[in-house]
Amino acid sequence: MAEELYFIKTNPTVAKINLYNKLCREEENILKFLQPEAKNTLETIKEKIKDSVEELTQEELLLIFQWFHQVYSSDHEETKTQLFVNGIDLFYEIPTTAHAKNFLQILSDYEKLLKQDMNYIVDSKNFNQFLIYGIFLTELIHREQHQDNILCEYLKPDNQSLYLLAEDQCSLKDFDHNLIPDLQRYFTDLYDLTKFYKGPIIKLERK
Repeated sequence: MAEELYFIKTNPTVAKINLYNKLCREEENILKFLQPEAKNTLETIKEKIKDSVEELTQEELLLIFQWFHQVYSSDHEETKTQLFVNGIDLFYEIPTTAHAKNFLQILSDYEKLLKQDMNYIVDSKNFNQFLIYGIFLTELIHREQHQDNILCEYLKPDNQSLYLLAEDQCSLKDFDHNLIPDLQRYFTDLYDLTKFYKGPIIKLERK
């Protein structure tokens, strides 16, 4: 089960230079972190980054991510800054286990309904559609307490099928209502941060 959920945009051009050089410069340090099979793992990661950081598997990217967290463990903002400098933009995170679990459950249900596997690297257009569905779903669940969601009303005319899908699911699923306000905020924040973005979005689960 994911304890934390991270959302990442990448800059392959920056990573090809900065991240590759950082891994070469600090090879001894990262080899200690990557045990076992450290040398082979590192060489594979470096070769992929030279082509595109987006070719890394989820496990390989998570290794890099966790290494940065270890190196800059005393300062979370510095970790994010250093990742950004090296072509990995950690632009949003869901740090609570219960929230991450429920967000992923909504995503899993959505994938089954649409027969669409988003994988860990998601096309921004598909991700945007999921976020709109999540905005509708959480609004419908929370409608009695909060009746004027301007964003929901703004999105509804152009996304009727997603709204109807959310309506159906709202009556079928049993949600923890205490978590809904936070989940609403996550969906809205992510929508605002990605609605004009055209590149792929990486969803990374840290267990």
